[in-house]
Amino acid sequence: MRQWVILGVAAAALGGCIPPGRGPGEAGGPVPIEGDSITYATGPCFGACPVYSVTVRPDGSGVFTGMRFTAVSGERRFTLTRAQYDAFAARLAPYRPASGRVRYAPGEPNCGQAATDMPSLDITWTRAIGDSQSLYFYFGCDREKNRAMGQALGGAADALPIAALIGARP
Repeated sequence: MRQWVILGVAAAALGGCIPPGRGPGEAGGPVPIEGDSITYATGPCFGACPVYSVTVRPDGSGVFTGMRFTAVSGERRFTLTRAQYDAFAARLAPYRPASGRVRYAPGEPNCGQAATDMPSLDITWTRAIGDSQSLYFYFGCDREKNRAMGQALGGAADALPIAALIGARP
């Protein structure tokens, strides 16, 4: 009897984690919880592309690390609103793998012809429950075929309050 009471309390507590009408993995994707994070890291190019990493959480905490060609170098902490986090996550959501790691890189089947010396992105979604998914995207991969994806991923950081940390873009 005691086991059933504990299971009932646990079910009731977890029931509030998913909004009505939407289950995990449905169109809206996983519902973020406070321990979740998204890390968005840019890679270098031939030229002055900003190279940085930014990690954000739904609790409003963020860490920016400027590495090359950014307005600030090193680590800077910042805050963001839940709306900013949700907008950033929504821009990335269509490209989030269901599991594991997906790569759009030269030599990979989903890359095709690749222009050289282009920047890249490495995005990692980490769940508080311990699983993660990641996407590596090289902007030179079949630029016509992947144009919409490149624009969506490349512009996703615009939803975050980090423009002053990145600085002017070439």
